[in-house]
Order: sequence, then C-alpha cells, then structure tokens
Amino acid sequence: MADIKDTKVILQGLRKKIFLTGFKGGMAHLASCFSCLEILYTLYVDGVLRIDKENSKWRDRDRFILSKGHAGLALYAILNHIGLMSDAEYNSYLQPGGVIGGEPCRRDSQWIETATGSLGHGLSFAAGQAMALKLKKSKARVYVLLGDGEIQEGTVWEAAMSAVAMKLDNLVAIMDCNEIQKMDFIEKTIGEPRWRDKWESFGWHVEEVDGHNIVSLRDCLLENNEQGKPRLIIAHTIKGKGVPIMEQNPNWHFKLPKSKKEKMAFAQALDISEEEWEA
Repeated sequence: MADIKDTKVILQGLRKKIFLTGFKGGMAHLASCFSCLEILYTLYVDGVLRIDKENSKWRDRDRFILSKGHAGLALYAILNHIGLMSDAEYNSYLQPGGVIGGEPCRRDSQWIETATGSLGHGLSFAAGQAMALKLKKSKARVYVLLGDGEIQEGTVWEAAMSAVAMKLDNLVAIMDCNEIQKMDFIEKTIGEPRWRDKWESFGWHVEEVDGHNIVSLRDCLLENNEQGKPRLIIAHTIKGKGVPIMEQNPNWHFKLPKSKKEKMAFAQALDISEEEWEA
C-alpha cells in the first residue's frame, strides 16, 4: 500500500483527470465520481480485488460491478491508472468515434463485467455471479458498488432477499452513502433511511466505514464475510469530494462549471493551469 501522503496526491491527480476528461467530453456526473473515488482506488489499486492483469477472463478472479453506472468515468480513470485501459481509449471518452461512453458497457473494456446505468440492477447481477461461483466451488468474491439513491429501486430489495436465501457469503455490496440522489437530499425524499436497520432485518451483515479513508476501507473490504451471510459496507462519503463548491450540493449532481466564478473554483480546488484548461 502506498504512503498516505502519496495516495492523497494520486487521488488529487485522478480527480483533476476525471474533471478535465468530463469537461472535454461535455458531460459527466462529477460529484458522483468524486464521492466513490477512494472506494474504487482501494478496490483496484490497494490490492483488494484479486485479478490477473494478463488475463481478464481468469476463472477465479474477483468480480466488480459498478451498479451506479453514472460514475463510470471514475472507473475508467482507475482502469487507466493501473494500465488496464490505454490512454487512447480513456481519452476517447464521449468523443466522435470514441471507445468509451458515459456509462460502463462490456464492449468498452474487457474489464467491465456488465453494462450498468439503468439503476437498481447491479446487485441482482452480482448475486447471480456469486451464486454461479459458489456452484463452481470458486473462492472468488463479487463486489458491487451501489449509490444510496438507487437503493430505492425494488429490484435491489429482491436481490437482497435472494442473496440471503442463497447464503451468498462471497458477495460484498458497498453503498456509496453520500446522502444525495439526483436533485435533492435522500432524507427529504424518503425520510430517515435507516439503512443499517433495513439491511440487517433482511439478514445481511452490515458494517459502516469512512468512505474516504483508504486504510479503513481496505481493512473493511478485506474482511471475511460471516459464514452463510452476504455483507453490506455502508461507506459514508461526501458527494463532490475535493471541490468545495460542489461538496454536498445537490445542484451539482449532473453539471459542469460554466461561469468564470465556477471555473475558478474548480481550478483552485484541483490545481488546474490555464494550459490544462485549453488542452
């Protein structure tokens, strides 16, 4: 694991990279990307996921599904950072004839397990993969990252019930709990969510962690599940983490800076030079 100071520098660079790529592409869910970046970094860079970089189809690889597909640009940036997506592929984001689009799709990369973007379906897919792996006697794990907004989808709860019934102790769901969905705060939409109570009542083992603390995330993600139980990690995050003007502000769910003041705020937060703006 890299030194904490070095990791912070890397994450700052990744946030800048994601922003500049999204700005060039003319569209990006920046706030959602920034809230889950440490989670993705810990999974892929800090050695949580067991994968073979030379063989994306290795049978016993750990699987990862980004259920909150609108944060796909963050996943692309991580894949590019560790050499699983070329610079040419990454820089083609939303460009004419480009390889990658706004949300993950299997045709975009051999490292994408399934297409996501239509919210609420990632856990069902992950549960299916976990069940198949158990039947094959594989020791691989399946990780799935969900947004706390999409958890209102009925298919999530159907999958949550099924995962318990099938005793999927090789399944780890991670909730990017940034408390905002689209244009408002979750508590204003559905009241106090009480996520832990709900998931525990379904039979899941639930843990909570600071979603921006790399050390805590890694320790939590590497823990073994209780025998016969799927596990949910509630990762408490800040939507738009790293850019004060965007942090915990519902107005930035799907927005790029337009005014001079907004652009200046991003430039200061992410250390963006004039040359980088114009590139």
